[in-house]
Amino acid sequence: SDAYIGVLIDDLITKGTEEPYRMFTSRAEFRILLRQDNADARLTPLAHAIGMVDDLRLDAVTEKYKRVELYKKLLTKVGVTPESANPILIEKESQPLSQQVKLSMVLARPHITIHDILKMSPEAKSLANEFNQIDLSIVEQAEIQLKYEGYISREQDLANKMNKMDNHKIPENIDYMVIPSISMEARQKMTSLKPSTIGQASRISGVSPSDIAVLLIHLGK
Repeated sequence: SDAYIGVLIDDLITKGTEEPYRMFTSRAEFRILLRQDNADARLTPLAHAIGMVDDLRLDAVTEKYKRVELYKKLLTKVGVTPESANPILIEKESQPLSQQVKLSMVLARPHITIHDILKMSPEAKSLANEFNQIDLSIVEQAEIQLKYEGYISREQDLANKMNKMDNHKIPENIDYMVIPSISMEARQKMTSLKPSTIGQASRISGVSPSDIAVLLIHLGK
């Protein structure tokens, strides 16, 4: 859930290398989290921790995302009237407003972009101009996070659950062949690949969710 390199390494460990391997984005369970626009937020702290980037680079990324949160807060607090929004909404073939709503609610609509919002709100435009002098991606990042907030939140919840599952260690001396309720294919593959965690076992091709459920019961989880 942090980087495609993690997906690649996990695949090579749990799936083996019997055939040529290519890193397709479709191999990642959490593609919505692995976006190019948030690569700096995902990877800069990790790079800093192992000495690949300096404090200035980390501070710059931290400051950027503070401004992203500030701009998101503005869009969720500032309202827009039908008089300001409807000419643009009608032009975009979007349902006109009947009352004042928050800018973030308008931004969540299909085909409505941050540029449309800036035309509706002088306050949003003023802060955007200020931030764009620092980093053009600040306002863009705020737009992405707000527009796809529901999808991102759901995927993050799934990633958190998977991370918790990853923490459940599987004993090295476990004998899968004596667990009769697990399918024979799953027993053979887990015996061969020796996953070290429940999370790794769950990503082995041929190991079903019911196999994992039985394994968890066997381990007393």
